[in-house]
Amino acid sequence: MADPSSYRPKPGQIPDSPGVYKFRDEHGRVIYVGKAKSLRQRLANYFQDLAGLHPRTRTMVTTAAAVEWTVVSTEVEALQLEYSWIKEFDPRFNVKYRDDKSYPYLAVTLNEEFPRVQVMRGAKKKGVRYFGPYGHAWAIRETVDLMLRVFPVRTCSAGVFKRSAQIGRPCLLGYIGKCSAPCVGRVSAEEHHELAEEFCDFMAGRTGAYIRRLERRMQEAAEEMEYERAARLRDDIGALKRAMEKSAVVLADATDADLIAVAEDELEAAVQIFHVRGGRVRGQRGWVTDKVEAVTTSGLVEHALQQLYGEERGDAVPKEVLVPALPEPVEPIAQWLSERRGSQVSLRIPQRGDKKDLMATVGRNAQQALALHKTKRASDLTTRSRALEEIAEALGLDAVPLRIECFDISHLQGDDVVASMVVFEDGLARKSEYRRFQIKTFQGQDDVRSMHEVIGRRFKRYLQEKQKSGEWTEEPAGNAPADGTGVNGSGVTPDTGVTPGSGPVTALADDLEPDPLGGRTTDEDGRPKRFAYPPQLVVVDGGAPQVAAARRALDELGIDDVAVCGLAKRLEEVWLPEDDDPVVLPRSSEGLYLLQRVRDEAHRFAITYQRSKRTKRLKSSPLDAVAGLGDTRRQALLKHFGSVKKLRAATVDEICEVPGVGRKTAETVAAALAGAAPSAPAVNTATGEIIEDDGAPPAALSAERGQER
Repeated sequence: MADPSSYRPKPGQIPDSPGVYKFRDEHGRVIYVGKAKSLRQRLANYFQDLAGLHPRTRTMVTTAAAVEWTVVSTEVEALQLEYSWIKEFDPRFNVKYRDDKSYPYLAVTLNEEFPRVQVMRGAKKKGVRYFGPYGHAWAIRETVDLMLRVFPVRTCSAGVFKRSAQIGRPCLLGYIGKCSAPCVGRVSAEEHHELAEEFCDFMAGRTGAYIRRLERRMQEAAEEMEYERAARLRDDIGALKRAMEKSAVVLADATDADLIAVAEDELEAAVQIFHVRGGRVRGQRGWVTDKVEAVTTSGLVEHALQQLYGEERGDAVPKEVLVPALPEPVEPIAQWLSERRGSQVSLRIPQRGDKKDLMATVGRNAQQALALHKTKRASDLTTRSRALEEIAEALGLDAVPLRIECFDISHLQGDDVVASMVVFEDGLARKSEYRRFQIKTFQGQDDVRSMHEVIGRRFKRYLQEKQKSGEWTEEPAGNAPADGTGVNGSGVTPDTGVTPGSGPVTALADDLEPDPLGGRTTDEDGRPKRFAYPPQLVVVDGGAPQVAAARRALDELGIDDVAVCGLAKRLEEVWLPEDDDPVVLPRSSEGLYLLQRVRDEAHRFAITYQRSKRTKRLKSSPLDAVAGLGDTRRQALLKHFGSVKKLRAATVDEICEVPGVGRKTAETVAAALAGAAPSAPAVNTATGEIIEDDGAPPAALSAERGQER
């Protein structure tokens, strides 16, 4: 625990102007970001007597080891910079709203030649018009199904659209009148785009004028005795009214507004938002957050506004935002919202009438969301805490392992040997920290040596990060030879991949691959680094040999404060280093269940990576290395000759007969195939047939999966 006086700035160093400040811990990680109208006055509040600080603020300032600030011109700029830094650094002591799910939106792709109506989730794209969010995707589909009768906009995918255009026949929706079928030219691109614009106008709340226009057209058709057209218009009006009934009128004056309510206790807060467009509730969403900092209701509202509108522009920011408490001061946030919308935004507390009644309804929803969250989390927290305590007791640890890393090796009969590292923090998977490894220092099947190499490489990077941050400065004994002997001149011995007794060795740039789910990058400016966090417990998938290899790798690096255990699959036994007998946890143990989940997740992640590498290898072809040969001509060559084997036997003149292949390209292909040694014939283990060298059929892949580990 740090003493705040050790890093307190000297009097007069802090400017008396608007700005944004960052607190960093001893590792250089940003742990808190804040803004202030006066940096001098705000930061002075953090360096008073610890007894006078809020408990959460006291924890933050004693965790921090440094403070720094950036001066800006206005409070609006401070608000924008604060939002950017919170999003970039993800500080642990800032309020961060956890959305309980990914909300679906009704999207119209106006950026396409033929706009499409569809359900979309995730990040918003430029040029796409969004409506919502909705609570359920089926609610969007029901609404769209009703409206396609009046606005027959395209809803098919690009592949279906292209196929219909090729064969000259529309899909089923085109035949039943729920698509204008622009794929076969029933309407032009301009007419279809106008139809999509009308669909958007109706969804945006401009409903009354359109329905009145349809009613006039229906009456005119009836007067002219065109009863079939009048009946169709009548049905169209009925469909639109049924679609409108799905969102009840809550504000009679056709208001566009977002209503935000907060329910909170000492530890957590829930935020609920109702999106009202045209006087109707068009969507609802909610967030829950831990109150990791001393924050008032006004502060919670400000953070909610930042998260809700931080990525929005234009009409996505409504004319009116109703809140239970105004941020202090209110002018910067109101100006920020107005700049994002491009026109004036009213930010206020409803005082009377329908808006106050609706705000009470939103508040009740927030209270229910908080109660439901606490009910779920109480069970989850109790179970996870019990599991971690059981693991600590069974393994004889001094404290519960809040961060657990698990390693697994995967291969197919010694080929494509890879490893995985998964991370669980507080009993929950942290997928952004997952990593993948390729075994580099030897070939063949040896799980023990592979585990030794992977553990060594992971913790070398940890020591390297410590050295960069200045935590580890002693010159280790037994450094690698100065001449760079070993693999790739790194001092890594060929049989283990680790220099015995060495300190941190600079890792190869491609040693470790991030999880494609979203691994973080190494950054010296305070963002979380890949390997800067040491685990309290390392779990390996295997028994005593794998555990001994992992422990030996840590000992060689001088790391003695990380516990190691292994979980053997056969009897689910827990092995510890230097113990002849395993630790047997009860089958009903929550600790055993957590270890199994960690081990199974590492196995899943490893085998997924191994399969992807094998599939890529099996699909490779000698033609891939031919310079200037693209996919189109490569496919044309294979289609013409049938296989790479027959193409290799062809002459240059025969290759020139393929459409699109000139003599120069043919000579390049022939030379490349002549220089590439033909591989041994592959055998389909399911049928026994010999596979041609133009790629393995799917049956071969499925048969191999029964032999992979």
